[in-house]
Amino acid sequence: MTDDKVYPASKPPVAVNGGTTANPTFPATKAQLYSANRPAYRPPAPRRRTHSRGCCCRCCCWTIFVIIFLILLVAAASAVVYLIYRPQRPSFTVSSLKVSSLNLTSATRLATAISLSVVAKNPNKNVGFSYDVADVTVYRVSPGDDDVVIGKGSIASFVHGKKNTTLLKSTVGSPPGDLDELSAGKLKGDLKAKRGVAVKIVLNTKVTVKMGAVKTPKSGIRVTCEGIRAVAPTGKKATTAVTTAAKCKVDLRFKVWKFTF
Repeated sequence: MTDDKVYPASKPPVAVNGGTTANPTFPATKAQLYSANRPAYRPPAPRRRTHSRGCCCRCCCWTIFVIIFLILLVAAASAVVYLIYRPQRPSFTVSSLKVSSLNLTSATRLATAISLSVVAKNPNKNVGFSYDVADVTVYRVSPGDDDVVIGKGSIASFVHGKKNTTLLKSTVGSPPGDLDELSAGKLKGDLKAKRGVAVKIVLNTKVTVKMGAVKTPKSGIRVTCEGIRAVAPTGKKATTAVTTAAKCKVDLRFKVWKFTF
């Protein structure tokens, strides 16, 4: 049988001042001094994950993708329509221009009476044109000078069928206003000259193009005819302008959906 040994838990208290006892004290270590002056550690607050920026980026990417897809789709459809119908511009020719009156009744007032005939041709087999009323303006032209309006008129609206040739007529009258003195003086000199007056004719209107089931919005068309010389009549008989060198330029821009040809 073994003896159980009992060990004291700590050293017995030491008597202080004759009766009271106190536990012994020890000086603080360096680690304890550093911890006393160091502020308490506080872990940073967890960051909240925001998904708004990512959602915005995804929405922008999808929007751009849809827009690009629609543009490519419309471009492909327009290209198919163009390849099927292959639209061509109509052509215009001045067939005749007769001057009944072209003279200055005063220093700046011009009296004009001109009969104009224009031939319009549609070379397309599957494309038709529908024209609004056209404004006709006749100009006196001279190199180095500004063009001077010497007559105004109009051409009635008409439908230009496929592979069709149409004769257009217009009566051109006096311009709506007096000429300035400089322009009137130069025009007076041209009227007296034997070579006559160099004339330019401009037609402005709007046209709708029809290609099968596709019908474009109204687009502007301008026809400019140059190379014409007109001589003022000296009596009651009208004079016929020289149009053999006349050339007409057609400026037509029509749209298929959002694309212009």
